[in-house]
Amino acid sequence: MKVAIIHYWLVNLRGGEKVLEALCELYPQADIYTHVYNSEVFKDSVISQHSIKQSFISKLPRAKRWYQNYLPLMPLALEQFNLSGYDLIISSESGPAKGIIPAPGQPHICYCHSPMRYAWDMYHDYKSRCGWLKRKLMVLLLHYIRRWDQLNSMSVSHFVANSSFVAGRIKSFYHRDSTVIHPPVDFSEFEPTGIQPSDYYLMLGQLVPYKKTDIAVRAFNDSGKRLKIVGGGDQLKELRQLAHHNVEVLGHLDFEEIKSLLANCKALIFPGIEDFGIVPLEAMASGRPVIAYRKGGALETVKEGVSGVFFDEQTECSLNQSIEYFESNFDLFSSDSIRAYVEKFSKENFKIQFSNYVNEVLNE
Repeated sequence: MKVAIIHYWLVNLRGGEKVLEALCELYPQADIYTHVYNSEVFKDSVISQHSIKQSFISKLPRAKRWYQNYLPLMPLALEQFNLSGYDLIISSESGPAKGIIPAPGQPHICYCHSPMRYAWDMYHDYKSRCGWLKRKLMVLLLHYIRRWDQLNSMSVSHFVANSSFVAGRIKSFYHRDSTVIHPPVDFSEFEPTGIQPSDYYLMLGQLVPYKKTDIAVRAFNDSGKRLKIVGGGDQLKELRQLAHHNVEVLGHLDFEEIKSLLANCKALIFPGIEDFGIVPLEAMASGRPVIAYRKGGALETVKEGVSGVFFDEQTECSLNQSIEYFESNFDLFSSDSIRAYVEKFSKENFKIQFSNYVNEVLNE
């Protein structure tokens, strides 16, 4: 079977790219189509073993750095890919990827990590943070992108959502049903230490407003408890200025350092609303519980009283109340039980579920 996989861009190795790696293992002969590919980032990944074809976006000035600025051209770029010779098309979508032109009757499965958040549910939030000129341009551009996005959703024969939360957004924005298959975690990369955790809490991810890292910083400023924050992004400088001495904003760290921090933290703090959220699964795979806001993908991954606790409002007070509850019930959370619970999100299970789904589609 000849398979084409379309992924929005390959410039970072994050959750979406982990799904792509699993798809590459399922379909080792598949060709990958993308807008921009940074080979240095993926030199040790199974992705690099595939034939990778880039759109004309890759030939534009400083494409590996400025790729998001070329968003207006991406619909046109996707339509230039000739995929008529493939038996199956799989698009991996959270940026523009599904907008290819399939042949009549050609199965096109879109694995949707999220409809483009900057165009849909977070449009007003993103717009409010832009300068006046960029805001004016953004209004025009994203009006066009939304219309294009809805139109090309009709060319997808089957949608797969990474969570029930995203399935609801697919229904709202595209008026399409979808099947939920949760994304994978490679459990071989994470394991509990078997020793008592340290006294610090951990946040891990991009430092951007919707992650609500500032709520965690203010909560720990108030409580005086230790918090380590790992990641880079627009808010790095702002958060370092906001943090008190008990809160360490560490910036980017390498994978081995992150693994160690995950395995030894008291718990992971997760105050944002995510479509799914791979980081909580990585913490739980390391045997550590999660303290999460009670909304979004975390509701599908964190089991209250087994692998973590929730807080109900995105405020410092609500978060600190949940941390106090967690500490008073700390002995309830066993590393082995957390690890056993989360293994249902393994890469092996993902590959079985996705392969079975593809077989159903092809046999319709």
